[in-house]
Amino acid sequence: MKIRSLARTVPAAVLFAAAASGLMFQAAAAQERPQTLPLSAEQVRGGLHLVKGGSGANTAFYITGKSVFAIDAKMSAESATAMLEEIGKRTPAPVTTVIITHSDGDHINGLPGFPKGLAVIAHENCKADIEKAAVNLPALVDYIPNRILGRDRETLYKEDDGWIDLVYFGPAHTSGDLVVWFPREKAVFVGDLLFVGRDPLIHRYKNGNSFGYVKTLKGLLELSPQVEIFLSGHADPLGRSDVAGLIASMEEKQAKVRALVEEGRTLEEVKKAFGIEDPPGRRWPSLVETIYLELTAK
Repeated sequence: MKIRSLARTVPAAVLFAAAASGLMFQAAAAQERPQTLPLSAEQVRGGLHLVKGGSGANTAFYITGKSVFAIDAKMSAESATAMLEEIGKRTPAPVTTVIITHSDGDHINGLPGFPKGLAVIAHENCKADIEKAAVNLPALVDYIPNRILGRDRETLYKEDDGWIDLVYFGPAHTSGDLVVWFPREKAVFVGDLLFVGRDPLIHRYKNGNSFGYVKTLKGLLELSPQVEIFLSGHADPLGRSDVAGLIASMEEKQAKVRALVEEGRTLEEVKKAFGIEDPPGRRWPSLVETIYLELTAK
């Protein structure tokens, strides 16, 4: 599988962190990603497959001899159904489990397209966010996570035909980001922890944190030197150097913002130093603004 390089694109256009409303982000997520691409699945390694296209973010599934584990659920029931059809083309084994990496609408709103009664696994903070989302999308009520990660790392499945570990590093994109590790395939699925050509999105309203984000990225590299493939919701497969490049980019911004804050610069002065201009109607703060707010505890 071709692994796309992020190191050359990290300094490009800025993706802005979502502000107060989860509904605003869900609507914007639908706009930022083309919705007309046909859904397709490609084998990564072994039983691990990446699903792209359709509505919402990339998802994945993992085939074992007895069952299938789905990772994230797309943004609509229709795309989730198409995902299940792709799985059915590859194995007669049933989907028994859906692992949710975090609670953004483009990763969870497709849950009603799955059969009821499946095991739905998430971090406890993610579960709380999904319960809130279900107020506006009642169909999610039947898919509230029913199995919660009980510790920072847990082996979900380990048999001769596969191995899945769930890992939690702390608040990053949200406060409930779950990393799905496939040791035999030397791969991880990381939800919204990697972006191409834009700064990471930090949901402060979901208690995400840019410094926790960097900690999590470092944790991904320290997880195992054998992890070679990094799958995510909004990028083609990436490699270790891509993750290292994103860490360097974020730490550079954090250090520059910290220096400006220590000089007593205002938020507007900090944004000007980075060449950030807020056009009319912009609803999301940039990564730089998010770092400033974290450092000044605002």
